[in-house]
Amino acid sequence: MPPAHPAGATAILAFEGARLDLAPGLPPTRARDLVVSPGDLALCDAGDEASCRAFADAAAGIAAPAAGRILFLGQDWAALGPDEANALRGRIGRLVRQGAWIEDMSVADNVLVQQLHHTRRDAAALAADAARLALRFGLPGLPAGMPAAFGSADLGRAALVRAFLGRPRMVVIEHDPQLSAAGVLEPLIDAARTVRDRGGAVLWLTLDPGVWGDASLPATRRLRIIGGEIREEARPT
Repeated sequence: MPPAHPAGATAILAFEGARLDLAPGLPPTRARDLVVSPGDLALCDAGDEASCRAFADAAAGIAAPAAGRILFLGQDWAALGPDEANALRGRIGRLVRQGAWIEDMSVADNVLVQQLHHTRRDAAALAADAARLALRFGLPGLPAGMPAAFGSADLGRAALVRAFLGRPRMVVIEHDPQLSAAGVLEPLIDAARTVRDRGGAVLWLTLDPGVWGDASLPATRRLRIIGGEIREEARPT
């Protein structure tokens, strides 16, 4: 069951007649109304890599819809100036696969930089929180070396630390094959529960049939991008 939150609470993410451009040369998706509420874990079968990235970019206000509106915490991304949008985007944690790491910056600095930019919290306190999350995700601590010194498994875990660091109101998880690896899924669900329990939401975009078909995942909403449409799906049995 999703966590209980006050009736009438502002939606975390809302599509109002939104049509998304998912891939060059293809028509936008059909118009869609969609609400991701406080406490939701919305699991989406994104179909392919391009659609996964496009959906995540639209939710985070990076790519505008072809039509309609997309609102985060009640604010229309299209109505915000660049500074306002960047400040609001600081309330979103995101796991990305492409271009995830600034190569001339340590992994630790990569993990911390967004929160240092968007919060007034002391750097040492943020680093301590990141170290605790790193242990939670199976790392011995917050990696201090450069990205090139680490394998994809450790970088994937560090990317999860970055996504859940701070108190994000929404976490957007893009597909990563590493997420179904042993020792990752359970702490990921636990971290998602923490976000949901404090009134946030998680949007998890996957291309993994095992993840999508896992009836044990505590998804409150199941979506599928197929045939130019974002569909609501029933929970598998």
